[in-house]
Amino acid sequence: MEDDSYFENEEFSPIKSILGLLTFSTILPINVFTSIECMTKLTWFWPFIHLFIGILAAICGYVSLDILHLNSFFSAAIVYAFLMIITGYNHLDGVMDMADGVMVHGEPEKKIMVMKDSSVGAGGMATLFIVASLTVAGLYNILDYHFIVGIIICEMTAKTSLLTTALLSKPLVPGIGSYFIKETNPANYFASTVIVTFISYLLGGFVGVLGVIGAIVSGIIIALVARRNFVLANGDVLGMSNEVGRLFSLLFMAVALFFL
Repeated sequence: MEDDSYFENEEFSPIKSILGLLTFSTILPINVFTSIECMTKLTWFWPFIHLFIGILAAICGYVSLDILHLNSFFSAAIVYAFLMIITGYNHLDGVMDMADGVMVHGEPEKKIMVMKDSSVGAGGMATLFIVASLTVAGLYNILDYHFIVGIIICEMTAKTSLLTTALLSKPLVPGIGSYFIKETNPANYFASTVIVTFISYLLGGFVGVLGVIGAIVSGIIIALVARRNFVLANGDVLGMSNEVGRLFSLLFMAVALFFL
């Protein structure tokens, strides 16, 4: 096991914590490491790190759609692949693990044991396929409207979904996810969500705001499902919330683009 004694007397640094979150969230060669306690103090800032990642993905979408003249579906698949690769497939195991835990019958303790098991069942693989397929379909839909800024919004609000779940959940200890849950409180959640909503409005008007609402709805649903099945929540639950949050944000924006 890695020796964490190096971080024992570490003082909190906002810049180092932000860079630590970026290192944790992506494969970008930032290589700034900090203690999990210091890093998670800025959990509320996570959506803005993924605002940056969303901008990179939107550039990828623009190049695919407008420079290479690929069709919307191919461009959507490339954007999704880019997001998964740059984030190091960070939350996909959470989708599969939580799905396996939910599918099994029994008490919360048994469900948690299955969720934390390293093996993956049919329910987990099928759920990942469904979430990934629908996400590509959602990206295809917004790109069909040439709403490229929707890529930025959905990636940023995926983390708003995660924060919503963290706010409404009790942490399963031990585990990395417990630190993020403990550091999410109503005050920093509200501040983060207000800023995310403002940015989304600037980027996409009311369509962008509906993307935020979709992510919040997703976070609430995942929190309720986790509470019913596991009572507590861990990193797998937060990972599921992130991926489903991106999907729900795309869903709400796709519907809004048709009607607005």
